Amino acid sequence: MRIFFLLIVFLTFVSCQKQPTITNKFLKIEFNPLLHSRVSALADQSRPLMDTFQPAEQLILQDRRIDAFSLQQFKSGTFQDSIGAGKELKLTGIFEDSALKIEKQVYIKMYDQFPQMAVFQVRYKNLGGQPLLVEGWINHRYTLLPEQKTTPSYWSFQAASYPERPDWVLPVERGFYKENYQGMNASDYGGGIPVVDLWRTDAGLAVGHLALTPKLVSLPVRFDSTAEGATLAITSKRRLSLQTGESFTTLPTFLTVHRGDFFRPLQSYSQMMQKRGLKFKPYPETAYQPIWCAWGYERGFTVEQIEGALPKVKEVGLDWAVIDDGWQTAEGDWFLHPKKFPRGDRDMRALVDRIHAMGLKAKLWFVPLAADPGTRLLKEHSDMLLLNEDGSTQLITWWDSYYLCPAYEPTRQYFKGLITKIIKDWDFDGLKLDGQHQNAVPPCYNPAHNHARPEEAVEALPAFFDMIYQTAISIKPDAVVEICPCGDAASFFNMAVENQPVASDPTSSWQIRLKGKAHKALMGPQAPYYGDHVELSDGKDDFASTIGIGGVPGTKFVWPPESYFNKETGHIGLTPEKEKIWKKWIGLYKKYQLAKGQYVGTLYDLGYDRPEAHVIQKGDTLFYAFYADDFNGTIELRGLPAKKTLTVYDYENAKNLGTVSSERPFLKAQFKKHLLIYVK
Repeated sequence: MRIFFLLIVFLTFVSCQKQPTITNKFLKIEFNPLLHSRVSALADQSRPLMDTFQPAEQLILQDRRIDAFSLQQFKSGTFQDSIGAGKELKLTGIFEDSALKIEKQVYIKMYDQFPQMAVFQVRYKNLGGQPLLVEGWINHRYTLLPEQKTTPSYWSFQAASYPERPDWVLPVERGFYKENYQGMNASDYGGGIPVVDLWRTDAGLAVGHLALTPKLVSLPVRFDSTAEGATLAITSKRRLSLQTGESFTTLPTFLTVHRGDFFRPLQSYSQMMQKRGLKFKPYPETAYQPIWCAWGYERGFTVEQIEGALPKVKEVGLDWAVIDDGWQTAEGDWFLHPKKFPRGDRDMRALVDRIHAMGLKAKLWFVPLAADPGTRLLKEHSDMLLLNEDGSTQLITWWDSYYLCPAYEPTRQYFKGLITKIIKDWDFDGLKLDGQHQNAVPPCYNPAHNHARPEEAVEALPAFFDMIYQTAISIKPDAVVEICPCGDAASFFNMAVENQPVASDPTSSWQIRLKGKAHKALMGPQAPYYGDHVELSDGKDDFASTIGIGGVPGTKFVWPPESYFNKETGHIGLTPEKEKIWKKWIGLYKKYQLAKGQYVGTLYDLGYDRPEAHVIQKGDTLFYAFYADDFNGTIELRGLPAKKTLTVYDYENAKNLGTVSSERPFLKAQFKKHLLIYVK
């Protein structure tokens, strides 16, 4: 009898050894004896994400990739740490052949507070007799089964930065590949949001890293023509040599399952990062006020043009006036242009005083971390330069400038002095920090900086912008700091050191809306997301794409209407016809102040739902924004309170459209471009 009992115990142990599992009601992760894993989303009516065990964590050596480790032991249980409580699973495996012996440990946590997410830490140890030459690692390499009857097969969120300035939300079909490298993808394009997401109509999977500073990793998405499905992963090309007994640990990474689009995964990622120590800035009332920018006059502006436009700016209902590019002698030498400001500081202060006298706030544009060749700054302080490994300078192509190193203390002190001058001496109320080069910098090899690692420059960039923010608010507590990375996929780490995100030179109204949804997920549902100049939207007048999603509107019109032709955008004069439109939309924005409402991002799928839809809750009112080129059909109003009949009101055109209820949430609608409504 005793032998039989021991046999049962042994067989049970062996069975458990073959398939360790960590699970809750939303997510299940199973492992086989090779430490391959399978992820399941346990939501009702969702099809399997994958039907096979996959080599998700891999070690890359000089001559091969190791993706199979023999399971030696595992232990499951519960835990409590500084973030919270939950379940944990620890696994150990061994790879061994005639030349190598490597131990792999995988440590997984599922927090009660984040039930759809699993946090991973993976460690590799050299147990062999020879040095182990490592080239990199891969985590969460999973291939997802595609949608069977829907086009596209997947939608995706992929926020890496490229000169082409692609959409962050893309359909994925066969033949698709994007590396999503978070370092430099061009001389002055890099960084982004270290999360990728693939989703179908029924379920999705997102992966990313949880380091508190930018890291040089890739998050590739691939759907080969003959593949079973699309693949995502996190990869790092980290070269190191492990002596016998030495180990290294990958970045903390995560996976999360979900239904709907990218909103919930990004929101969970941001909340987890905040639990780990990243903190967002508070949003002052001033960050919600609509904006006029003098960039309509471009670099050649005159003080007289700006002063002549201010009465019209005020009359339209705007609250900010931004002095843009052209006030300075050069990038790097931030001296006042002598022809525009012949008396120097006194003239700039006088201009700001006139802006304030109109009841407006003043914001100043400048380009941090850039210095033009031949500037006094570089002649006197060439030590500030960020240098490449071969000793060359890193070019910022847009400005024809060179990068300065954000991790070098003299660089920080130089810009701290400049911010003090702008906010204290000139009395500006905010900063517009401009340029795609702000989003990321390459590693710095300047020997004068004594970096412990070249990557210190990459990781120090958010702290540099935090210094700018802290300097500004130490002088004016409600100062607005806007980082505009000019078409990049905005760095998540920079989002935490500003208080006004921006659409950042959108190429379409679609980009305004999708970037807005991403920012609301990451920075909070009341983030004062600035939709940028309306002249950059479809038709140069699409206020609805900013206001309907809870964004802050802005414009760069010129006045009088024919006084200047904008070479970047064309005719942007505020004609009498346009003036009526501008006043109407700014009035609607101020009346409803949707930017201060709660963006509700989980009701509609930005990829699959048509027409495209967004929802803002403000008090007891739900504001819906629908977008389509030309729509005639039935729309569904999701999220309605139970057992109430509600009147639908078109607040753009001031008319009732009928009634709906949670039992009958459908409305017949016909519109072009957009429909903005609320139910109360």
